[in-house]
Amino acid sequence: MRVAVIGGGAVGVTAAYDLARRDAEVVLYEKGEIGGASTGRAAGILYDAFAAPEDARVGARAMERFRQFSGEGDFEFRETPYVWFAREGDEKRADLVREQVPRMAERGRDVSFADPADLRERFPAIDWDDVGVAAVAENAGRTDPGSYADLLAEKAREAGAELRTGVEVRIDADDVAVERADGEDGGAPADGREGEPFDAILVAAGAHTKRLLAMAGVPVPLKPYRVQALTAGLADRKRADLPMCYDATGGYYLRPHPAGLLAGDGTEEVESDPDDWKRDADREFRAVTRDRLARRLGEFGAVRESWAGLCVATPDRDPLLGELRDGLHVAAGWQGHGFMRSPALGEAAAEAVLGDNPLPEFDPTRFEGDEEFDVVEGMAIE
Repeated sequence: MRVAVIGGGAVGVTAAYDLARRDAEVVLYEKGEIGGASTGRAAGILYDAFAAPEDARVGARAMERFRQFSGEGDFEFRETPYVWFAREGDEKRADLVREQVPRMAERGRDVSFADPADLRERFPAIDWDDVGVAAVAENAGRTDPGSYADLLAEKAREAGAELRTGVEVRIDADDVAVERADGEDGGAPADGREGEPFDAILVAAGAHTKRLLAMAGVPVPLKPYRVQALTAGLADRKRADLPMCYDATGGYYLRPHPAGLLAGDGTEEVESDPDDWKRDADREFRAVTRDRLARRLGEFGAVRESWAGLCVATPDRDPLLGELRDGLHVAAGWQGHGFMRSPALGEAAAEAVLGDNPLPEFDPTRFEGDEEFDVVEGMAIE
């Protein structure tokens, strides 16, 4: 079976690896560098704390594979608990946390409630005084997203996949074929066709997925949206006591990082142009995040780097994964959770291409493609 994978992010390179190791002839196209788009700008927070059965299953498989790959190349999975909480007075989100945790436990997730006294004893680097309800996920960790993409790209090559970087392509509207966007063939022409024919095409192109599929005459309800993050210095003694955490009331997260700490928020709940968007973080985001970190951590070092990235939303906040028409597949719409689930999502996308979709809940044909919907922050507790 000959398969084209379009997109060299974490999901695309994982799918290419899983297809190649199952004897598919794989060509991966990436218009930039491997892991150079959304994957390279991801937070690297990893956990399986999901309440929906399909999400819990995907999260568990992703964590299993992250641990399996850890230690290969430069990729390292670092065990780190994940804490999420609602502040005092935020009864709406507190009730949602109270409802989520038992459901997660029913799915076999290692999660439990924690009160402020427990959190202070275990994670003294953080001020927990305003916490109303909190929970801790133990099956969690962090990593450098770029190192994962590089590793899986190399494993895909070793398994026999061909990776073509710096190549922008489009999909033939009538055939299962790929051609270069500048009019040149994606490879050697065959049977007189202008493009390169394949048995199947998997589009895992992140924010560009909607436009690629639209050019092929296939509408999908995807909206790219902008998010922001920064790194700042933090004393070693504090970093050693720092978990990953998400303040559901404030809508921001933080985690340990080689620079000290990484924090993010700044979700723009409007659709972004995937080719024309601001890559640098906003001054207001940096100022607000510094204030939040000062409140939560006390003293910390200077901001070192800040940036923006793109996530992709769907109408129901679940991804699109599966076949859209004969031979044309999609894997997109991760709502900010794509990298943390990429080992499982890429594997599932490969299985769907090979004829057995393990995640029918994410079937992309559940939508017409022209649905109207609002962008909602992926980590938001609603």
